[in-house]
Amino acid sequence: MKRRIGKYAVLMALCMLMSVVLAGCSGKKETPAEPEILLGFSQLGSESAWRIGNTRDIEEKAESYDISLMLENANQKQENQIAAIRRFIAYQVDVIAFSPIVEEGWDNVLLEAKNAGIPVILVDRDINTETEGLTTCLIGADFYKEGVMAGEYLIRKADSLELDHVKIVEITGTEDSTPMRQRQLGFMDTISADSRMEVIESINGDFLKSRGAECMRELLDKYGPDIDAVYSHNDEMTLGALPEIENAGYVPGSDMIIISIDGGQEAIDALKAGKINCVVECTPMLGKTLMETTLKLMAGGSVNKVIHPAETYFSDEMDLSAIPPRGY
Repeated sequence: MKRRIGKYAVLMALCMLMSVVLAGCSGKKETPAEPEILLGFSQLGSESAWRIGNTRDIEEKAESYDISLMLENANQKQENQIAAIRRFIAYQVDVIAFSPIVEEGWDNVLLEAKNAGIPVILVDRDINTETEGLTTCLIGADFYKEGVMAGEYLIRKADSLELDHVKIVEITGTEDSTPMRQRQLGFMDTISADSRMEVIESINGDFLKSRGAECMRELLDKYGPDIDAVYSHNDEMTLGALPEIENAGYVPGSDMIIISIDGGQEAIDALKAGKINCVVECTPMLGKTLMETTLKLMAGGSVNKVIHPAETYFSDEMDLSAIPPRGY
């Protein structure tokens, strides 16, 4: 395991010197403190309540685990994340973690991290690389399963309403991102066996509330009353879409089945109000797992290649009164 030899050597020398001085004064030997672990984390942005909650959770857990955190916000730009990772390498952090905005284009910078002996943890999203072994593990949701849960709910809802045909519009997340690809694939694989289901258009909302509103306006202009269901890849886009549906004279949750993913407080409130029919959970509370994984790596231990949190869904099929505050 790579160590920051120069920096650690200075710290250890100072600690030893102080211990000698203290021992001379008190007659007791003091054990020098172990330098704290330094984790560099590149967050992809602050585009949603989910992302803000994820950042806050990582900051809080780093403090509680006594891990020093270098945090950089990439503001939705891959080039900013690559530059941040290079700064982490130059600073000789112990571990690098990042939430990649897209799947492609990471080989060069991650090879630099590997050559520097710094383990890399993916948080929330996966990547594709040409070279094996550039990352240590992935901590994040099973996005495919989330899409499956959304599809399974829609089939049950169609059954309960005795629908013969369901025309679906899909508002997807950032193009080529892991959640976009996997949430779409899981959903499509699930509904494909049901001949009633028809996706009439998929449109990129980039996980942004403003884009969710724009996409919904465009879809309403094109299809209007033909839309039976809206499948949105995150709460922010859903929350952007809801007022547009209402402004067009439709009742979300009644005239159109609304399915969202994330499980933030505002979406749960809309679910309880009947404006959303199903919210699939995608927890941002990954900080504890990230810190424990970092500590294992620094102790020379092994970790699982993929670590998924336990997640569920909430829907109008359930008693929603017992859902605790979401925290994001």
